[in-house]
Amino acid sequence: MTTNLDTRLTSISPAVISLFRVVFGLLFTIHGTSKLFAWPVDSGSGAVPVGTWPYWYAGVLELVLGLLIMVGLFTRIAAIVAAGQMAFAYFTQHQPKGLFPIENGGELAVLYCFGFLLLAAIGGGAYALDAVRGKSKT
Repeated sequence: MTTNLDTRLTSISPAVISLFRVVFGLLFTIHGTSKLFAWPVDSGSGAVPVGTWPYWYAGVLELVLGLLIMVGLFTRIAAIVAAGQMAFAYFTQHQPKGLFPIENGGELAVLYCFGFLLLAAIGGGAYALDAVRGKSKT
């Protein structure tokens, strides 16, 4: 019984990885647009002024990396950079407020960091522009 389930899950895993990548990239992109343009949701103080450290730069990274991850282009590289950004965000903005993520409000940064590390390790899945690029090279 278990092997049948394993076989069935293995056959759909490339699509599930791609779905995970698209949703994860979309959510990250929305964080960037919220910071940069106060759209689709204003996070409270409007758009971050251009050049404000670190928030404006974080918004630019979130927008660009989120779009790259969402479409699956340079997924592994974009995911490594995004994981680093989230680690930086956690240790500079959240960790000084408390030891544990539940205490300091850093759960989202930690989850994003490890989700991006997962994407860096496994790639963008079967339905990514990286997969199309790989086929055209061979």
